[in-house]
This record gives sequence, structure tokens and C-alpha cells, in this order.
Amino acid sequence: MDNVTGPEVIEPSLPFWVTVTEEGDDDSMGLFGGGEPALRSVPLGPLRKNLAETVDALQQLFEDAAARGGTLPLAEAQLSFQVTASGGIQLLGTGQVQGTRGLTLVFKRTS
Repeated sequence: MDNVTGPEVIEPSLPFWVTVTEEGDDDSMGLFGGGEPALRSVPLGPLRKNLAETVDALQQLFEDAAARGGTLPLAEAQLSFQVTASGGIQLLGTGQVQGTRGLTLVFKRTS
């Protein structure tokens, strides 16, 4: 009897421009060095998981900061991040933002 396999399941993905290092490490964005830009299909499963974990952690940090009160309460936060070719999330600090393009998340209190 022949072993028949079903149709190949293709994971949903989004195209992202990433910077590929010389080693070809698909999980690197080349934040601290040069590299060649390449269009890669980033799998949505890992991207969704990593973004959700990052947002959950940030929300806890913002909640802690807001609970401190004071004369300058946290009302809005903006963060930039990049997506790795494997669906990872890399937050960008202010020193890294210069010359680097990333996506920006804006968290704003609505009340």
C-alpha cells in the first residue's frame, strides 16, 4: 500500500522587507550592521504570538507606571519595533531609531 500524504499546508504569512546579514540568518534584522534588504514571507503564527506577548508585557509596564500617579501621569506611549524574518519582534530604543525604519505602536489612554 502506498503512503499518501495530504496536500501541503501553507502557513499564512505577510511580506516584510528585512535586512539579511552575511551569514543569511533569517532571524536578524541587521539593526547594528549592514546587510542586503530582502523581501521575506514572515509567518503569521510566530508573529501573532510574539506581538501578543510583547503587547501584554508592555501593557503591564504601562499599568504599573500609571498606578504611580503623580503630576505627570502616563497618558500615551509610542514604541517602534521591527519584525524579523522568522516572526520575532525587536523593540527599538531611541539610539537605534536614527536611520532605522520600523513600525510604531501607539498606546493611548481613552478615558
